[in-house]
Amino acid sequence: MTLLSSRPPRPVEPGLLSRALEVAGRLANDATDVITATAGRGAHPSTLDSPFDWVTDTDRILERHTRRVLTAEFPGIPVVGHEFGADHGADVAEYRWVVDSVDGTANYVAGVPWCAYSLALVDVAGPVVGVVADPYRAQIYAAARGRGARANGKPVKLADRCVTAGALVCTEFARRGPWPGMGGFIERAAAAHTGVRVLGSAALSIAQVALGHAAAAVLHSYHEWDVAGSVAMAIEAGAVVLDRHGEDTALPTDGLLVAAPGVADEVLGWWQETAHAG
Repeated sequence: MTLLSSRPPRPVEPGLLSRALEVAGRLANDATDVITATAGRGAHPSTLDSPFDWVTDTDRILERHTRRVLTAEFPGIPVVGHEFGADHGADVAEYRWVVDSVDGTANYVAGVPWCAYSLALVDVAGPVVGVVADPYRAQIYAAARGRGARANGKPVKLADRCVTAGALVCTEFARRGPWPGMGGFIERAAAAHTGVRVLGSAALSIAQVALGHAAAAVLHSYHEWDVAGSVAMAIEAGAVVLDRHGEDTALPTDGLLVAAPGVADEVLGWWQETAHAG
């Protein structure tokens, strides 16, 4: 049976945790205001390699704002962002900020109410602080290492599940469409009477697990900035975080499974079986 993380918590100076939470929360509130005021209202996207990889003025404006505030408040900590890349030295720094100003930009452009702002402070052991804004539900999800997870200030603690039947599992498309074995995974879940949802935001998919709305989230591939904030929340809420091989690591480099502890092995099994078949 998969166990909760056995990683010893890496200590972080309490003052840094408190300041990081306060500043990240303020930025998440700023992002909520901007996203709700502009979503689906004349956005002019430019596409990258994938037709689903949108970039808008809002992405750039929010990331610039985030960088300005973080540079002023934490001058020694580099920032890594979706739109403008990594500050010099981010790969070797003790801490780094990672930000995705609009996760789920295609939804944002279309006015579909499912996108997020994600910000996290990360060290070698994983997320230290994570904040995710869920603008359409007027929710700010926040977590700090050893301090638990909260939704709009109310504590969030995962109630474990022992069966997947009747539950939902979230996933997301890979960059160019369905990931190898995705069709088989959906069929395997359906055979277990489990629904699979592809909603268009990796950050919110993981948040649904932490909130108890979904049993698990499976990401074949992802960027750190997409998930670090919500992974912080999931870990503090009591979820299991594994890679596709079942290894316990906070930000895996080879796929990501976030799940309620009691169903993690079962969902991991579906993923492994169908990935090999795909």
